Amino acid sequence: MKVSPIAAVILGLVSLSLSACDRMHAEEKESHEQQKIVVTNPETRNVTITIPYVCQIRSQRNIEIKALQEGYLEEIHLKEGQAVKRDEVMFKVRPVLYQTRLDAERAKANTARIKYENTWKLYNGTPPVVSIQEVRLAEAELAEADAKVKNAEAELNFATVRAPFDGIIDRLYKQQGSLVKKDEILTVLSDNSLMWVYFNVPEAQYLDYKRRQGKTHDPRLTLADSKIELRLADGSIFDQSPGNTVTIEGKVNNETGNIAFRADFPNPDGLLRHGQTGTILIHRTKKNAIVIPQRATFEILDKQYVWVVGEDHVVHQRLITVEHELEDIFVIKSGLELKDKIILEGVQQVHENEKVEYEFHKPGEATHPKYHAE
Repeated sequence: MKVSPIAAVILGLVSLSLSACDRMHAEEKESHEQQKIVVTNPETRNVTITIPYVCQIRSQRNIEIKALQEGYLEEIHLKEGQAVKRDEVMFKVRPVLYQTRLDAERAKANTARIKYENTWKLYNGTPPVVSIQEVRLAEAELAEADAKVKNAEAELNFATVRAPFDGIIDRLYKQQGSLVKKDEILTVLSDNSLMWVYFNVPEAQYLDYKRRQGKTHDPRLTLADSKIELRLADGSIFDQSPGNTVTIEGKVNNETGNIAFRADFPNPDGLLRHGQTGTILIHRTKKNAIVIPQRATFEILDKQYVWVVGEDHVVHQRLITVEHELEDIFVIKSGLELKDKIILEGVQQVHENEKVEYEFHKPGEATHPKYHAE
């Protein structure tokens, strides 16, 4: 059937009109959906709160090994990075002067001993040739000479440097044949069997830990309901645990407001070394915490707010205090009760004192927060 040009134009206008109506209905439907307000209540959960602290890893004993006498470094009995045992010989210094002094003191001691023995024989003769005072004087001279011998032996023994404890050798600062002076550093020895991990805690958090511990005279702090972990530089978690007890430094740094804590980690495999860094993670279980989804909040000048809907359906802005921020929920310290109705969806659409119609969702139905996060 052939259609006239006028009819074709009319049909086109009708089609455009129907399309425009369809678009208007779609926009009205979309606008209606955007205006839908979803309201829920805060809820209580047992959540695990993780607080990270940058830490420094130290050996429980890390000392400088020094030359006790001046002389030539004659022998080196170890290599850099080597493990040594207690009393193992590490270095030998050749102190010619101290050997000569020891020989001289031994000769003087022999002379004093001969003098004492002769004086004693003269005193024991019949009749005595010398008085008891001369015997005592010779005895005192012998004791003095023996003491000088022991002192010279000790000085000579200082030329042999032994390990004071089991540990790991650092770099060697002197090579064989070098002339070393007294108190000059030869190497550093570290006992890595137990590592002291230091981290700084703000004073407010320290007070919170102490209050939760309760009254005690124990200088160490037990972190109740807590677990301590060490995260290494590569992101892995160290496989040893210090328990939940830490040592607290005696004073607060008044420049930073922090106090130093120390957790002691066993290091049986020697993975940790003196000077490493990492992150201490303190996981604490907070029971019956009041939580809300983060998307239910908005921020004004670094403060967090929520919209609370009253029984009269009127919206009011309310300031809240966030105790901890987890991955997608906030743990609330103050500002909300479980009975309060807060806007979950449509936070950006409402205004103060506005009356709204809303759809109520029970806590947990509108959101599925992750309860364990850092």
